[in-house]
Amino acid sequence: MPDKPSIAVLPFQNMSGDSEQEYFADGMVEEIITALSRIRRLFVIARNSSFTYKGQPVDVKQVGRELGVRYVLEGSVRKAGDRVRITAQLIDATNAAHLWADRFDGSLEDVFDLQDKMAASVAGVIEPTVQAAETARSAVRRTSDLTAYDLYLRAYGMAFSSPPEVPGALRLMERAIERDPHYGPALAYAAVCRLRLHADGSSEDPAAESRKGTDFAWRALQVSDDDPEVLANAAYALAYFGEDIGAMMALVDRSLTLNPSFARGWYISADLRLWAGEPEVAIEHIQASLRLSPRGSVGARSFVVGSAHFISRRFDQAKPRLLAAIQELPRHLYSYRYLAACYAHMGRLGEARETIARLRTITPRVVPSVTHLRNPEHRELLLSGLRLAAGERP
Repeated sequence: MPDKPSIAVLPFQNMSGDSEQEYFADGMVEEIITALSRIRRLFVIARNSSFTYKGQPVDVKQVGRELGVRYVLEGSVRKAGDRVRITAQLIDATNAAHLWADRFDGSLEDVFDLQDKMAASVAGVIEPTVQAAETARSAVRRTSDLTAYDLYLRAYGMAFSSPPEVPGALRLMERAIERDPHYGPALAYAAVCRLRLHADGSSEDPAAESRKGTDFAWRALQVSDDDPEVLANAAYALAYFGEDIGAMMALVDRSLTLNPSFARGWYISADLRLWAGEPEVAIEHIQASLRLSPRGSVGARSFVVGSAHFISRRFDQAKPRLLAAIQELPRHLYSYRYLAACYAHMGRLGEARETIARLRTITPRVVPSVTHLRNPEHRELLLSGLRLAAGERP
C-alpha cells in the first residue's frame, strides 16, 4: 500500500438503456478520477488499469490486492434527456465494508458540479482533513458548450486505440475545438493525435502534421491554467515536433507537481527524458507510471524501457522489452526499428533482417528522421544499426 490513502475508481454501469451512451458513463468516471487526482494527499489508480475490470464481476478484495489500494469506488450513470443521475458507493477493499453511498441528480448543465461534489464527498470519507476546495474543478477542463464536451468524450475513447482510429479521434477533437476554440483538453489531445499520425508514418503531409500539431499545442498551453493533463500532453507534442526539450520537461514536471497520481504524465516524462538522453531517469519514471497503472497497457511502456536500455548499449536487456512491445503493439514502427538496430549491434544480422522484413509490411520507410532524439550519439547508434540491419552502406 502507498503511504497515503489510495483508491481505484471502477467503470460505472451505464444505466441509460442505450449502449451508445457507454462513452458518456466512461467519461464520467474519467472526470471523477481526475477530480480525485487533484487532491495531492490521495493516491489514485489510473483509468487504464481500473477499466480492465469493465464488464467483469468484481471482487473488491481482489481488486484491492491487484491494484495495491485500500478503497474502491463503484457506481452507475443514467442519462435521460437533459437529466443525469450518478450513484456511487465507496468500499474498503481490505474487508469489503461499505463506507459511504450517495446519489447525485441534476441537469446536463450541472454535470461538472455533480462530478466534483461526488469527488469531494468521497475524499471527505477517506481523508476527513481534505478540504473540499482541493477538488474544485479546473476551468480549463470544462467547456460551457455541452456539444463540444460530448464530442471530446467520444474522441477520447478513440484517441488511444489502434492507429486506424486516430484520424477519427482527431476529427472529433477538431469539431469540439470549432465549437469552443478555448477548450484546453481538446486542443492538447488534437496535438497528440497529430503527433501519432506523424510518428506512425500514416500522414500524407508530415510537414503539415508538424505545423498543425505545434499550433494546437501552443494554443492549449495558452488556456491551460495549470491543468496537469493539458500541460503534459501539449509539452509532449511540442517536444516531439522540435521545441526546446528542457522547457518541455519543465512543463511536464509542473504537471506532476500538480497531480502526482497522473500515470500518463509519468509516461510522458519518461519519453521526454529518453529523448533528452537521460535513459536511467526514463526507466524510473516508467516505474512510477506502472505503479499508478499496474494493469494498463504495457506495450508503450515496454518500448520506452527497451529504448532506454538500447541507447545505454545494454542490448541484451533491450531485446526482450522491445519484443514485448511488439507483441502488444504489432504496428508500432519504432519498436521494430529499435529491435532491428539492437539485433544488428549484437551481430545477429539474420534476426535483424527478419525484423526489417516485418517492418516493411507496415511501412516502406525503414530509416526515419530521428530528430526527436536530442543526443547525437544516440541518434547515430539507432541509425547505424538500422542501416546495418537493412543492408545499406554506412
